[in-house]
Amino acid sequence: MKTDQAFSDLSLAKGMKHAFIEYIDSNGVLLRPGHLPIVGANAIDFLIQQNDTDYTLNWQPQHAFVSQSADLGYTYGVYALEPKNLDTVLYGTYVSIWKKQDDGKWKFVLDTGNEGIDSTDSE
Repeated sequence: MKTDQAFSDLSLAKGMKHAFIEYIDSNGVLLRPGHLPIVGANAIDFLIQQNDTDYTLNWQPQHAFVSQSADLGYTYGVYALEPKNLDTVLYGTYVSIWKKQDDGKWKFVLDTGNEGIDSTDSE
């Protein structure tokens, strides 16, 4: 969960695009509404084209699991998307699947989220 929290912290500090480009595996997959799975270089190109100046995105991991071999894992939790021009916060859930890299760092190999939860919802 430390890596996922650091990922969220980077999104707040430097923007969603910067954080996602930093943490995506070279073969990473993004599942986004209205799109077929976006894979590898296409996922990175998709991220580069995003305009993240009108909002902030952060999330709170609620659970993490790491495989017995310690090279694959997943996290899930709740995200908060805050448009800068609105006095509201949009909440949703997410899941990221992580792969340990040769250098020991973790990068996500799949990321997806679902929008539309009430901030008062609980587990």
